[in-house]
Amino acid sequence: MDAVLHKGLTQERWSELSLMEQLGNISSEVGRAINRNRRGDKVQCDRALERALELFDITMADSRWRHRLKEIARTREIVCDVFYGDNQYKVSLENLDKYFNQFAYAARLEHEKRLMIYD
Repeated sequence: MDAVLHKGLTQERWSELSLMEQLGNISSEVGRAINRNRRGDKVQCDRALERALELFDITMADSRWRHRLKEIARTREIVCDVFYGDNQYKVSLENLDKYFNQFAYAARLEHEKRLMIYD
């Protein structure tokens, strides 16, 4: 599966990343969507969400996370519900931002730890 919105991103390149790195990248796009939504910029919010959903799909296609597929798919569903649905799960933008920021932070720590090993 080749990425459509993330030019040059392929399933092979994406599968080189850990789950925390993949979720950290999704976190960046969801964070952009939240920020654009708060500014009232629907066009840019939708574009960030499209990129986030694409990354969710590529992550779910990664066979390493078969045992996490339900969790990842549910998180994708919640993101869609918050922005496009009726927010049946009653998740605020603030809570969504806090949830995803944890992955961005964990990915950053993982990356820094890897750099320290090679120094």
